Amino acid sequence: MTGRSPYPLGLRLAGRRVLVVGGGAVATRRVPALLDAGADVLLVSPELTPALRAHADAGRLRWEPRRFAVGDLDGAWLVQVAVDDRVAAAAVSAAAAERRIFCVRADDRAAASAWTPAVTRHGPVTVAVLGGGDPHRAMAVRDAVRTLLSARTGPLLTDSAEEGARLNTSPGGRVALVGAGPGDPELITVKGLRLLTEAEVVVADRLVPGLLLDELRPDVELVDASKIPYGPSRAQEEINRILVERALAGKIVVRLKGGDPYVFGRGGEELLACAEAGVPVTVVPGVTSAIAVPGVAGVPVTHRAVAHEFTVVSGHVAPDAPASLVRWESLAGLRGTLVILMGLKNLAAIAATLIAHGKPPHTPAAVIQEGTTAAQRTLRATLATVAAAVEAAALRPPAIVVVGDVVDALTL
Repeated sequence: MTGRSPYPLGLRLAGRRVLVVGGGAVATRRVPALLDAGADVLLVSPELTPALRAHADAGRLRWEPRRFAVGDLDGAWLVQVAVDDRVAAAAVSAAAAERRIFCVRADDRAAASAWTPAVTRHGPVTVAVLGGGDPHRAMAVRDAVRTLLSARTGPLLTDSAEEGARLNTSPGGRVALVGAGPGDPELITVKGLRLLTEAEVVVADRLVPGLLLDELRPDVELVDASKIPYGPSRAQEEINRILVERALAGKIVVRLKGGDPYVFGRGGEELLACAEAGVPVTVVPGVTSAIAVPGVAGVPVTHRAVAHEFTVVSGHVAPDAPASLVRWESLAGLRGTLVILMGLKNLAAIAATLIAHGKPPHTPAAVIQEGTTAAQRTLRATLATVAAAVEAAALRPPAIVVVGDVVDALTL
């Protein structure tokens, strides 16, 4: 048996019983994939890791807090033995073999009747690699395949043959609102990057990492949204029109936005415009600069015994402007962290307003310019001095302002 190649097979486990014996690290790694496949998981183990206990508490699997009993195999289609006790593992696999149930063994692959492959997933595509019994070889090949798929050009397979045909031949395409992250091109999500490689049209903001655009296929239509004329409202109308028109022409359109589409990114307006036109939309969250940029600059937005809350506001409208929707007087009374986006131009007025409503002038403040990029600059000051310090340092947008004791929380 050891000299024979295994027969590869995709198991459809939805609603079918899978027995997992063991509640340690191996089971913690294997159970999520079984749950994702829709398996009816019975887990037998005297103890569980916290992650597995969370699955049990949420009702995603059934846990029997004891050692294995032969009756646990009743109704099982597959057994995963995830214990390092070879005697106990052998007893489980022997009982499974008697009942003609395939059994995966973490302790001894040679004694198992089934192997778990090294897997990489790209949307609906799953690639499973068997390394001839050598898991390190399988993972090395899997990683190489993952790299090739991530760097590929041209659309991936869609969720079904019918959807693929619809997208290619009918007048109805689709739109994806993708968050590109705060600036570092490697901070885009895996799903966002996959959709970007599928795109036929990309509508990009000025804050999108340029290297992501450099990797687009030559035939992709790139629309620079930052160069669309008129004022902000007219520009947004034009962006909405482009998204809808290209999708109705059968194109796969990605609206690529800095940070997260729904954090001051007007993603909701674009979704509504597409919905009104009957265009299907996928929303892919992005790493928001409100949290990520302070983090890479050494400023956690929360910290134990320092801040139990953080508030994110837009500072693009001056505090005394009739159009402002922010209650700065309420924010001045909060003890947590205040993160201000797009607030550099109005920083002096914002600081003065917070101080006027009771925020202590000595409250630590930080400003991070172009966070997560090679051009990142960080300035630390106090609420009373931060505006003058920014002007003296000639900091420019995009920049994040953080106000609160967390600014000094990690200062040694």
